[in-house]
Amino acid sequence: MHPGTLHFISGRLAAGKTTLARKLATEHNAVFFCEDLWLSQLSDGITSFQDYLKWSARCRIVMAPLIVDTLKAGASVVLDFAGNRITDRAWVLNLSQEAKAPHLLHFLDVDEEECLRRLQTRNEQKPEGLYFASTTEEEFRIICGYFQPPKAEEGLNIVSIRPQP
Repeated sequence: MHPGTLHFISGRLAAGKTTLARKLATEHNAVFFCEDLWLSQLSDGITSFQDYLKWSARCRIVMAPLIVDTLKAGASVVLDFAGNRITDRAWVLNLSQEAKAPHLLHFLDVDEEECLRRLQTRNEQKPEGLYFASTTEEEFRIICGYFQPPKAEEGLNIVSIRPQP
């Protein structure tokens, strides 16, 4: 049996990662793992970036063997989580290697100002699964400060996407 493909996404806050992840899951008939939904259901409340890092690490401990087993069973997986730092992407690459499965990093190349406009809309609509009710511009700028665009030198198969505003 051939392993499935591991799809994951990188892009600034409000770039459209969840929308793309859901689309990919449908297109590839893949198992969808949404970190925000896990965090909103399992955490005891996330009120800071440090809380997010703590709860994200806990979720990943549980998710990792499920993702690897799913890929080994031949199903593709779409990870909807912020693959925005080198260490995050290395974690996903390790899962791909452990499952001996191919991977694709879908990079949403959206500039900060467009993401900020999208964030304002998201704050008004409050979609399901967000662990913060809304994000301020100051928080947006702080979070974007952690963003590291992906590079091929990381050993990644990158598909760059430049959506229209």
